[in-house]
Amino acid sequence: MTYRCLLQMVLLLCLSTTALCRSYSLLRFQQERSLEVCQNLLWQLPSTPQHCLEFRMDFQMPEEMKQAQQFRKEDAVLVMYEMLQQIFNILTRDFSSTGWSDTITEHLLEELYGQMNRLKPIQKEITQKQNSTMGDTTILRLKKYYFNLGQYLKSKEHNRCAWAVVQVQLLRNFSFLKSLTGYLRD
Repeated sequence: MTYRCLLQMVLLLCLSTTALCRSYSLLRFQQERSLEVCQNLLWQLPSTPQHCLEFRMDFQMPEEMKQAQQFRKEDAVLVMYEMLQQIFNILTRDFSSTGWSDTITEHLLEELYGQMNRLKPIQKEITQKQNSTMGDTTILRLKKYYFNLGQYLKSKEHNRCAWAVVQVQLLRNFSFLKSLTGYLRD
C-alpha cells in the first residue's frame, strides 16, 4: 500500500514537472498579452504635465534593465515575478492626487495580480531547486530601485508630478518585462 502511494506520488511529480516545462510557451503567450494590456492601461492614465519635468531624477535603474542581457528562463521568471510584485506594491499606494481613473487602476492591478499568479508556481519551484542564480543579484538591485521609487513618492507626498515621474518609470519597466518574456521558451 505504501509502495503504491509512493509510486503515484513519484509519477505525479514527474508529470507535473513535465507539464510545467511544457507550459513555458503558454506562459509566455499569456504574459505577453497581459503586459500589453498593462502598458496600454498605463498609457490611458493622464500624461505628464510639462511643469513636472523638473521633478525627474535618476532612480539608479539596474543595468540589466537598461541593456539587453542574456537570461536563463529561470532567472527571467524570478526577475519578472519580483518586478510585478514591486510594481503592484507601488500602485497600491496613495495615488488620489493623480487624477487617475480608479477603474483603470483597478484593472491594471487585476492584470498584475493575474500575472503574478501565473508565475508563482514556477517561481516557487525554481527557488526550491536553486541556491543561487544570476537573478539573485538582479533581484537585490531591483528591490533597491523600487525602494528608491517608493521613497521618492513619499518624499514628494505622493503628489501628481511625482506619480507622473513614476508612471514613466513603470512604462520603462513594462518594456523590459516584455523583453524578459521572450526568454520563456520550452
